[in-house]
Amino acid sequence: MHFLHVRSANPDALPLIATHGWPGSLVELLNIIEPLSEDFQVVVPSIPGYGFSGPTREKGWNVERVARTWAELMSRLGYTRYGAHGSDWGSAITRELGRIDAEHAAALHVTMIGMPPQPGLEPYTEEEQRRLQHGQRYQRELFGYAAIQSTRPQTLAYALHDSPVGQLAWIVEKFRDWTDSADIPEDAVDRDQMLTNVMVYWLTGTAGSAARLYYESLAARVRPVEPSPTPTGVAVFPKDLSLSVRRFAEAANTITHWSEFDRGGHFPAMEQPDLLVADIRGFFQSLPEISRSSFRSRP
Repeated sequence: MHFLHVRSANPDALPLIATHGWPGSLVELLNIIEPLSEDFQVVVPSIPGYGFSGPTREKGWNVERVARTWAELMSRLGYTRYGAHGSDWGSAITRELGRIDAEHAAALHVTMIGMPPQPGLEPYTEEEQRRLQHGQRYQRELFGYAAIQSTRPQTLAYALHDSPVGQLAWIVEKFRDWTDSADIPEDAVDRDQMLTNVMVYWLTGTAGSAARLYYESLAARVRPVEPSPTPTGVAVFPKDLSLSVRRFAEAANTITHWSEFDRGGHFPAMEQPDLLVADIRGFFQSLPEISRSSFRSRP
């Protein structure tokens, strides 16, 4: 398994494991690693099957197994108490990590926390209805990639592995649809960083093994959501493909922090790194159980 381990100059800094999603990679998080390392011992793994942690060649790499692997990684690094951050699949992995390793995971920060509305929450506010309609558009118009990756990932893999243009189109389309861009994805993200992210998939031959995370996790998604006791912070960016609703999220999560931003989309570490870093830092600083010595003083 591949990971980056960026140590802070502050020996008391809180360890923080940060997880990317699809169609991201560790490249997705490069803009936030250095600023986060001012206050955290930063660990950035590549999800098994993605980039330099792949391709995987065995079944069973679902969200739960990845989370258990992260818990083992942090243990082997000697971290008995740590925080976690994630986006996209990284959000689901981070949440699961806080549930299965609550003894060691001090707090979680995510950019998505997809919880359907629970019975008894009606009537919905106007904003909640808007967000539900936003999600319905995603299911109706933008869900095709997930449908094929969760049912026939290997069929897709042959095409993507055989064509760099196909791999580029498959990923860049998502950057166009899911970012806070006016017309082209470069309005929101740096072109070189986006192309580097695509190249990681192409050069490592991980189009298929990355897609299998959808296939492996499909069965788990139909099970009831297990409550998470770990303090959780959520950052909502307005052009994300799914917009979290706090009332829905609180049904099965210990929400202690909630931020709403006026710009940014599905890849905030690439689109709005300063906003994301400030929110992660502010969330962990606000927790009484996190030592204030973990953070450097600022004027």
